[in-house]
Amino acid sequence: MHNLQTVKEKIETACREAGRPADDVALVAVSKTFEPESIIPVLEAGQRRFGENRVQEALRKWPSLREQFKGVELHLIGPLQSNKTKEAVALFDVIHTVDREKIARALKKEMEKQGRAVELLVQVNTGEEPQKAGIAPLELVDFVGFCRDELKLSISGLMCIPPVDEEPALHFALLKKYADELGLAKLSMGMSGDFETAIALGATYVRVGSAIFGARDYG
Repeated sequence: MHNLQTVKEKIETACREAGRPADDVALVAVSKTFEPESIIPVLEAGQRRFGENRVQEALRKWPSLREQFKGVELHLIGPLQSNKTKEAVALFDVIHTVDREKIARALKKEMEKQGRAVELLVQVNTGEEPQKAGIAPLELVDFVGFCRDELKLSISGLMCIPPVDEEPALHFALLKKYADELGLAKLSMGMSGDFETAIALGATYVRVGSAIFGARDYG
């Protein structure tokens, strides 16, 4: 998988230039919209960390792929609906998109019921875009406090998707500032076009899809 190797080399270079060890940054290969025949070569090349946007799509693809390839770590990087919480907790290892009290409560209840600990990140709507999921920056401190203190949920970090028409570095720097203030170690930021910038500004998860799998067909 030439594309995968190229992305890994770029991650290593970006880490080196930022004075960070290469294992500081985990690559999440975003396989949303791609079928198993496109994912299998990436699995065969050794990649084990994958991101999906929708619970139903992931349920259709990943149980059988996990039977074939051991050690897969599955990340939910799209919005979570409360009626999909049970399936999400059963299937995913990391959820990047906790963004409201209802979802936090549902995740807490479901993790206790299933006896399963899922790593949780809070999605922050750094651009305050009305059409985009994520907690508003002004509500972030209170929301993380609610998750930690009232629900006793472990929040490991923050995630953002910058507005397409703005400089992503500004949003990455802002997310890093919030994470530092809240004592959170994980930062999910950076995609195919800007992951090197995200690494320079502290990303620990980069979500890379098209640079690995090619252009998506949303038709």
